[in-house]
Amino acid sequence: MKAEEYSERQLEVGGWPLKLASHRLGDRFYCTADNVSPGAWVARASGTTREEAEEKALAVARQRLLCTRRQGTT
Repeated sequence: MKAEEYSERQLEVGGWPLKLASHRLGDRFYCTADNVSPGAWVARASGTTREEAEEKALAVARQRLLCTRRQGTT
């Protein structure tokens, strides 16, 4: 199988930059949400539509990022 219909967009969640990347593989869509700066995966999800997969990944990412503390620089 080959990944198709790749899409990528950037947004901000709780003051954190976030990149959502999604693609279709067979009859399912897969989405990853990563922190833009280091590129670390924050959440992954799948669904029958792109919207469903992105919504699930975004919900998990939002929950995790809002619980993450920022440390000030001195």
